[in-house]
Amino acid sequence: MNAIYNQLKLVDFIIVGIYLFILIGIGYWVSFVQKKNKDENLFLANRSLGWASIGFTMWGTNVGPSMLVASASIGYSTGIVAGNFAWYAFVFILMLAVVFAPRYLGANVSTLPEFLGKRFGENTRNILAWYTLITILISWLSLGLFAGGVLIRQLLGLEMWLSVIIMVVVATLFVIAGGLKTIAYTSVFQMLLLIVVSLVLVGIGVSKAGGIMAIYEKTPSHYWNLFLPAGDKDFPWPAILLGYPVMGVWFFCTEQSMVQSVLGAKSLKQGQLGANFNAWLKILDVPLFMIPGVICYILYPHLKSPDLAYLTMVTNLFPPGMKGLIIVVLIACLISTIGASLNSVSTVFTMDIYIKKYKPEATNRDIIKIGRIITVVGALASVSVALAIDALKDRLNLFNIFQSVLGFLAPPMTVAFLFGVLWKKTTALAINIVLTVGTAFCLIVGVLYLWVIPSDAWPHFLLLSFYLFVVLSAMTYAVSVLDKQGVLKLQQATYFKSAGKPDKQVLAMWGILIAVMVGLYIIFNGH
Repeated sequence: MNAIYNQLKLVDFIIVGIYLFILIGIGYWVSFVQKKNKDENLFLANRSLGWASIGFTMWGTNVGPSMLVASASIGYSTGIVAGNFAWYAFVFILMLAVVFAPRYLGANVSTLPEFLGKRFGENTRNILAWYTLITILISWLSLGLFAGGVLIRQLLGLEMWLSVIIMVVVATLFVIAGGLKTIAYTSVFQMLLLIVVSLVLVGIGVSKAGGIMAIYEKTPSHYWNLFLPAGDKDFPWPAILLGYPVMGVWFFCTEQSMVQSVLGAKSLKQGQLGANFNAWLKILDVPLFMIPGVICYILYPHLKSPDLAYLTMVTNLFPPGMKGLIIVVLIACLISTIGASLNSVSTVFTMDIYIKKYKPEATNRDIIKIGRIITVVGALASVSVALAIDALKDRLNLFNIFQSVLGFLAPPMTVAFLFGVLWKKTTALAINIVLTVGTAFCLIVGVLYLWVIPSDAWPHFLLLSFYLFVVLSAMTYAVSVLDKQGVLKLQQATYFKSAGKPDKQVLAMWGILIAVMVGLYIIFNGH
């Protein structure tokens, strides 16, 4: 798919150049011009982030190029049902804001392994630190680079290795120079640009298709339902209702890359409002990223693959100049996702492994130095894995397999944090068993599901995730009750008081959002 590259005009390249100049200028200003405290926390932006930066950073971390393509693909083939993964998320972002964030900020931690380590001890912190590093390196970095490399190769005709290296170099420079603050400032600029360009694409598409009512009338009625029958093969409503929460709690409440900007909030109120703003932005996922796929279904109904929907719309609908903007948008998504992930890897390794085990007396200068070194090491490792993935033949299947394996990692993390935060009688032994034995069990089930036994013999993937969550929850409860020594140690355990209750503005904003989401679910069902 070199169609866009072949159609690029001089104005497109000028637009790309202007964008990169502005982006680098913002990064340079934040990193080198702004006055800094010598003891500034590189990883958490010196805990200075406001609600807008937090919301845009969280949304930007979640919106990668693979998401743009996948969302349009799903919209093309099934309508808006996959919008549940964006809209249903408000429940778990609300949990982050009112349940987890007050305790995270009250504990004054830099990482989530540090949080559970204070609660259950150093063994738990070490296990969770390595768990988090591996997950981020595989899910966020390597697969994100691979997906982005494929797109850039298609758009610009560059080799995979060159595409991947360019992305990593730009993102790494941002992280090394200014850490989370640079990522947060550039994310605001990049996500605003993404919204504008996506709105233009949707607007042109709606006009070409004959208007909103014409789009509704020309598509199957089930395209506009968020809940499909229980017998639906791809998205049965029980699987979404029961299974997605396991993924949602892990992703939005316990994943370092997603939560890190909240940890860098200047206050609990700003963190809670930032999470709320992210939930509002998630509403845009459906109209901006899935509806283009639905429109493509009307305008170009005979595509060889639904995966071509997004690029087909861009190639055929955008005039010169706008094609340059879409390349800019993809670059923006890549830099936001990769930069946030590199910063998280650097934070977890430096704070939870290097300082804790090797150099407790490290100065802030030492911390910044090792953090930058780990950023480079993480970047090199992710490039290697991304290129290794590209070297394998069955690329699409391998990509889906990795995503599925990551889904099997969700139940242990969800159980560990829910029990660790909500049940004071949970013992360290129970959490350590869940994070080790429980993870091994989930991965074995995943291998059986993906390779050994045909998937038709299993329940839906999301339901299977829910069943694993139930089994691990029962195991955690049983071990905690039977662990007599652990029960004695609970008296010395650290419990975190909430950093405060949500104030009236926070409650009002969440109340409005809940009302809007209930309304959307009523509107988009029963068709």
